[in-house]
Amino acid sequence: MEKPTLRPNNPNFSSGPCSKRPGWTLDALKGTPTGRSHRSKECKNKLNEAIVKSKKVLKLPDDYLLGIMPGSNTGALEAAMWCLLGGRGVDVMAWENFGKDWVIDVLDELKIKEVNSHVTDYGILPDLTKINFKNDVIFTWNGTTAGVKVPNGDWIPDDREGLTICDATSGIFAMEMDYKKCDVITWSWQKVLGGEAAHGMIALSPRAVKRLETHTPPWPVPKLFRLANKQKLIKGIFDGSTINTPSMICTEDVIDALNWVDSVGGIDELVKISNENLNIVEQWIDKSEWFEFMCKEKDKRSSTSITVLIKDEWFTKFNEEDQRGVLKKLFSLLEKEGVANDINGYPKAPPSIRIWGGSTVQNSDMKALLPWIDWAYNSVKNNA
Repeated sequence: MEKPTLRPNNPNFSSGPCSKRPGWTLDALKGTPTGRSHRSKECKNKLNEAIVKSKKVLKLPDDYLLGIMPGSNTGALEAAMWCLLGGRGVDVMAWENFGKDWVIDVLDELKIKEVNSHVTDYGILPDLTKINFKNDVIFTWNGTTAGVKVPNGDWIPDDREGLTICDATSGIFAMEMDYKKCDVITWSWQKVLGGEAAHGMIALSPRAVKRLETHTPPWPVPKLFRLANKQKLIKGIFDGSTINTPSMICTEDVIDALNWVDSVGGIDELVKISNENLNIVEQWIDKSEWFEFMCKEKDKRSSTSITVLIKDEWFTKFNEEDQRGVLKKLFSLLEKEGVANDINGYPKAPPSIRIWGGSTVQNSDMKALLPWIDWAYNSVKNNA
């Protein structure tokens, strides 16, 4: 097999932190108010701008609150759990690594007694018809480490009794979401927007706000997680008064990303770009004798964390350790050629290739990448 000649303009296909927007340079950060207190008027205005622009770009419901949280998506999601849970049972879903972290939080850390855990293998979505919405429900919209998403929000009833708490970090900005089906939505800047790490966001429905104002958690809530104090919402979080000190450089960067979203046509265009990236990979898989999706059901297949297995008999005959060794050589070849960085599967997932198809990855780069994966696999196989 001949080495391809067309190379991706941008070889960064990491699933987090993800590729910067097309055309990004350090010049995007020139307006950062560095060396200033985050409590200053100028910095607080910047933080509020990130909140207002995010809400506008996403078209979040007017009555949802949005705030910036420490600790990336993990911090935002755990803040929701620590502040909102404890008054009723919990149904928690997990079909990949981060969903399993939420199961651990609920069972081992918060020690909630009435819990239904809906846990499945990588690549398989739990049975959504078995979720008890009298309980609070925790789920991921898109599984970052398995390439499996919920197909839509139709499985969530409008008249639910419990709250729905959604980890949307690798789906929001790239997938259509029915926000009204989610009482809490969390994400981080480092995913679809290609922002920087350590900052999360949390959106709260009126039902979630009411819970904060009427519920006292039965456990201590660390300051970094505290959305309310003695049943009083800490309103400043939702206008730019962050819980702890944020990075103004990261804030300037996410504002730049949000401005880029507007410049390319808004959220609808971002969804279109990501869907086309998945379509490009699907066409490649359809013709491949070597590769297949981890997610076998098309309507549940992620357009961002696109996860691929090797089905070739030469590869599948090896044990897991040797399979990972083959993949390590494949990834090394691609990085050496400068055509693909960080497309290794999640370490705890089955041996796999994980290609980020989010909206900062251009369709032309996705098309250029795939023949290189064929070439690299063929090279490793023939030189074994």
